[in-house]
Amino acid sequence: MLYGITISFIILICFLLIVVVLLQPGQREGLSGGLAAGMAGGAAMGARRTADLLSKTTSILAALFLSLSVLANFFIDRGDATQSTIQQQGIENVQTDDFTAPSRTQSAVPQQEDLDIDE
Repeated sequence: MLYGITISFIILICFLLIVVVLLQPGQREGLSGGLAAGMAGGAAMGARRTADLLSKTTSILAALFLSLSVLANFFIDRGDATQSTIQQQGIENVQTDDFTAPSRTQSAVPQQEDLDIDE
């Protein structure tokens, strides 16, 4: 439940972050260059202030995205598992294998015959 809510906020922040990054100016273009010059006299919000606002908004959204992503890791429902799936499979395989039984495959080391050397 809490994990789903956290993921919803992360998705919302992703969309906002995409919009804010796309609004940032390239070289004298974008929201800060075109819109601020067309405002009433351009005095209400200059190109520099708009760029600063978008830059700060990007930083804040990126920090929120990072912190919510780390926080979402703690909200994942793991059930009662105290071990990873690989560890559990390894334990199951060890319990089913019989290590005292002789191997069914041939040995990779060639067998040597005992030679009696008489002198």
